[in-house]
Amino acid sequence: MISRFFKISSAFLILLCVLACSNPKQETATLLIYGGTIYTVDSISVTVEAVATKDNKILFAGSLEEAETYKNEQTKLIDLKGKTMTPGLIEGHGHFMGLGYNELNLDLMNTTSYQAIVDAVAERVKTAQPGEWIVGRGWHQSKWDSMPAETVHGFQTHHLLSEVSPENPVYLKHASGHAGFANAKAMEIAGLQNLALDGVKKYEVEGGEVLVDASGRPTGVFNERAQTLITQHIPEKTPESDAKAFQLAVEACHKNGITSFHDAGIGRETIALYEKMKSEGKMHTRIYAMLTGWEKDLLNDWYKKGIMVDDDHLFTIRSVKLNCDGALGSRGAWLLEPYSDRPDHFGHETLPMEFVKETSLNGLKHGFQVCAHAIGDRANREILDRYEMAFKELPDMANDHRFRIEHAQHLHPEDIPRFAELNVIPAMQAVHMSSDRPWAIDRLGEKRIKEGAYMWQDLLQSGVPIVNGTDVPVEPINPIASFYASVSRKTLKGTPEGGYEPEQKMTRAQALKSYTLDAAYGAFEDHIKGSISAGKLADFTIYDQDIMTVAEEKILDTKVVMTIFDGKVVYDNKK
Repeated sequence: MISRFFKISSAFLILLCVLACSNPKQETATLLIYGGTIYTVDSISVTVEAVATKDNKILFAGSLEEAETYKNEQTKLIDLKGKTMTPGLIEGHGHFMGLGYNELNLDLMNTTSYQAIVDAVAERVKTAQPGEWIVGRGWHQSKWDSMPAETVHGFQTHHLLSEVSPENPVYLKHASGHAGFANAKAMEIAGLQNLALDGVKKYEVEGGEVLVDASGRPTGVFNERAQTLITQHIPEKTPESDAKAFQLAVEACHKNGITSFHDAGIGRETIALYEKMKSEGKMHTRIYAMLTGWEKDLLNDWYKKGIMVDDDHLFTIRSVKLNCDGALGSRGAWLLEPYSDRPDHFGHETLPMEFVKETSLNGLKHGFQVCAHAIGDRANREILDRYEMAFKELPDMANDHRFRIEHAQHLHPEDIPRFAELNVIPAMQAVHMSSDRPWAIDRLGEKRIKEGAYMWQDLLQSGVPIVNGTDVPVEPINPIASFYASVSRKTLKGTPEGGYEPEQKMTRAQALKSYTLDAAYGAFEDHIKGSISAGKLADFTIYDQDIMTVAEEKILDTKVVMTIFDGKVVYDNKK
């Protein structure tokens, strides 16, 4: 009898163990999202019915029936009601504090003439104190409806601006950031109005130039590194203005569905600001920061310290930004052949190529990614050459370098396959094509445009991913505009019919991936974000219509209606 009792008891215990092992305690979700089209950018499943998250991580992505098993009475529910969700969008190349300060300073992004700039400054003068600097950004002479009567090398002169601001120094950055426009008062403060340049048509400084008129007097336009002649006299920003600009940048990201931001070049003060914002719990956008290559001491300090990747993935430093040439709009991009509309000019090498090689070797030795700005075909070639030299010199350290070229806007056809051969990532802002292509042909001519400008599909087919973005504040941060440019190759006005060089269009799947998983890959973060997969961070963007299927002409009507960051709703447009 006792023996039989023990047998039954043992069998019962075994059954309990089996049941316990086969029915582990189910985790419960803090958030359940369902009721719309959810694009995962995951190779296993293109779309899912529902996503369950726990705190800031994705718990499950799949069928609604299975997702509901993670639900309890505390789980927050979000019914998409037919809307569309993707992984949180990643701004793959921008300037975070530039975005914030563009909100604070004079925003000239939408000006369509020189007179509009003059009028904007005149209005600001009314509320400014005498002697107070007026600064702004966003003008672009190639996008104006008309040009003023007086120009030098295609740029306006300062006289009209100076007339409306006699007591206030003014400095207005070009949209590209690679040139600036000063009034007479600013040049007086800088000691530049009386330059003895009679008969000289341009005044060059290392890595830039001051444009002058026929009599040798400065026109007010300062190109590339010559900008420092003026900017060194502009008062420093204050801690209060920095904090305000930071908060405005975070809010702009949320409104546009941006949950991560690749910040292209920051120095010590900005690093300190970001650390302060994070310690105060205000870092509500994930920042992947590139150290500015202008500060060699800063780089050397970080080579000693090593990369910084925190556990919560809010603020990461593991890359270096090198500015190696200028922009096409200011004719600063470094070209193999001269500009079609300025035959004596090849652009500017703004950083010695020997330093690019030195930085590439240091990057490999210390685990830092190198991200080099290059727009012109010569700059791209020279940088690829220096990267290749470094890889050959330190082959054992170059296995997963993920070095990037920022912009890669104009390439010689022979250099296009080299990106894949060297595993170099092009970080290209599709909206630049939309904004620049109508006038870029004047700079480069038809042959160079068609064979080597904005070569997205050729690069993708060669086997490299593309990191997308806007280069904000060069362009507005709006990712919908860049997505539209990616798939249409048109201006934001919808021209031309069929798009510019339509064979280089991205598919919609490629465009979405360039803003999510490929952008994450470009920051060594594809294992934690960029797709909607279990275990990854709970960052999502929700739209009022399906960007993957809506008619092309309606893409630009798309609105971001909700942004979820770190498992929490940080933006909700209920209108």
